[in-house]
Formats: sequence, C-alpha cells, structure tokens
Amino acid sequence: MPKSSVNRLYLIPVLSKALDVLELLQKHERPMSLEAIYKRTHISKTTVYRILKTLVHRGYLAQSQDGLYRVVTRPRKVRFGFGKQSGEMPFSEAVAASLRDAATQAGVDLMILDNRYDAATAVQVADEFVRSRVDLVIEFQIDQQVAPIIADKVAAAGIPLIAIDIPHPHATFFGVDNYRVGVEAGELLAEHAERLWSGKADWVLGLDVEEAGPMVQSRITGAFQAIRDRLPDLPVESFVRIDGRGLQDKSAKIVAQFLTRHPRDRRILIAAATDTSALGALEAVRQLKREKHVAIVGQDCIAEAIEEMRRPGSPWIGSVSHEAASYGPRLVQLGLSILRGLTIPPYNFVEHKLVRADALREQAAQAVP
Repeated sequence: MPKSSVNRLYLIPVLSKALDVLELLQKHERPMSLEAIYKRTHISKTTVYRILKTLVHRGYLAQSQDGLYRVVTRPRKVRFGFGKQSGEMPFSEAVAASLRDAATQAGVDLMILDNRYDAATAVQVADEFVRSRVDLVIEFQIDQQVAPIIADKVAAAGIPLIAIDIPHPHATFFGVDNYRVGVEAGELLAEHAERLWSGKADWVLGLDVEEAGPMVQSRITGAFQAIRDRLPDLPVESFVRIDGRGLQDKSAKIVAQFLTRHPRDRRILIAAATDTSALGALEAVRQLKREKHVAIVGQDCIAEAIEEMRRPGSPWIGSVSHEAASYGPRLVQLGLSILRGLTIPPYNFVEHKLVRADALREQAAQAVP
C-alpha cells in the first residue's frame, strides 16, 4: 500500500477541515464572512458554520457584529474558580464532578478549591481566586454571614461571581427554587399522614440550616406551608424547626434528643433541608426503633438516599432531586455568557423533581424477571 494511503488512515477528517478554516483565516489579513470561507475552502457551508461557531466558543476566533470572523491574537483559555461546599458532602462532590466534566468539554480551565463547610475557609478560598486572577468565580459555600465579605473581595478584583444556593451581593444566583422544593417535600409528607394516619400528626419537624440564611431556610418554610395547607387542623405548636446545620452527626443528635423527649408520640413528619441531614434523622430513628412512627423527606437525592428509599419499610419516603448532573453544563454556559457581556437574569433556577420511595420500589419490583 502506498505510504500516502497509509498516512491517510490516521487523519481525522473534521479536524483537518477545522484546521483548513483556521489556517485560511490566519493567512488572510482581513476578517472574512461565512460565505467567503465556504467558497475558499470548498467545505460544506453547514460544516464551515459549525467549525466557526466552535472556534469562537473556544476562543480561537472572534465574530464581529456584522458577522465577519477573525483570528484572536494569542488565544487563552478562560479560567473559572470553583469553591466547592465540602469534599465530604455528596451533593457538593456531585456538583464538582458535573462542573469538571462540563469545563473539559467547553475548553475552560477549572480551579477547584474546597470551602470545607467553613466560613473562614471560604473567605480564604476567595482570596486565593483573586490572587490567581481567575476570569470568573463560582461560589458554593454555606454561611450567609460571610457572603458579603466574599462578594466584596471578588467584586473589588473586577471578577464576575456566580453564587450557588445562597445569594451573594454583586453575584448572579444559581440553584434550585428553595421554597418550591420545600413545598413538594411537604406535600409528600402531608399525603403520607393522610394515607396512613388519617390526616393526623403529633409533630412536624424541620431540620433547618440556620447559617445558610432565609433562602435555603425557605425549604423548611415551604414544607411547613404545604403541610398546613393540606392538614389545616394541625396546631401551630406541633411545627418545630431545629438546626441540623445540614450535617449528619448534628442532625442525628438533635433528632434523638427530640424523640427521647417524646417517647409516646407515634406520628412524626420530618422535612430535612438536605439529604445529609436526613441521614442523621434516619440514624436516630433507627437507634430508638421508631421507624413505624416517622416519615422523612430530604433534599438533593444523593446516592445514599436512593439506596435507603428502595428498602421496604424505610421511614424515608422521598427526596427532591436537585439534578446535580445538570449544574456543570448550566454553570459553564452561564459563566461564558457573563464573560461575553450578555444580559443574564439575576436568578437562574435549575430543574428539580420529586423522587418517591414507593415509585422506586415499584420500579425495582418490575425489573425483577
């Protein structure tokens, strides 16, 4: 076989076409239109269009308002800084994985630092992003008290900021509609009480995250409101908010203390602000053998929650999925749009869905041959 034929086996046709387009623009001294590039390269117009848009997206080309394309001098990758909530929190790690994959796909450099679920660390992480001169910061930290401090540091450096779940001054908000996900959790708890307890409940516990501030706390507000709407005869004093901090150990301790103080109560609904907090509630319920007296709904739909909900007889009856896998592509798209100067809504909500334990168990049963 001729040598040229052997070499041709190793060529990537679409890459060769992209390089033909790039080399044409590099040689041409003036910006060129799509039509001109199409005629000079003899590549299909659709392929030329997609190549041009990809090269613009990756920063190798720029497109002017009149539609002409030119080579960008010394193309440099955009660099995002991501302060993840905590390497020990499953949902935070799922978001980080999604963002890492999306950044790789988009050709964005990503600097990930761990806020360690700690306010002081989050401030230090923000300082590091400023020192590193990242192009954009994506902040995922838990404490509303340091949000203005972080936001001010980033804004003073002229760096755009996206804040996940907790609003920060000067920042674009990204996350779930906290009140709405709470409402859906509360509706499931109320349905459980209607179906099994004749619409009665001795207690409605909300495992809150006080340091996160009003927006994240509205998950519990929404859950309580949904339960009141469907079970209007429940007395006000039966609704109790306690601070689980979104942590398993803390939540396990305070739920165990509550259940110990009320050993004879048989109908207890628990709305948790996070699945990690719900895991703590579950731990306490199991230790005190109160599974039949309690119903739990969490937030985030982490893997441990899915596994638990599949267990027959589990008191964990549902979780609201925040669709962590969707965060990465949406955040990268949002960040690049901000850097391009596009108009962005101040609040950007992700899709969510309620995952019910009974539906999971039904799916598992159907899957068995």
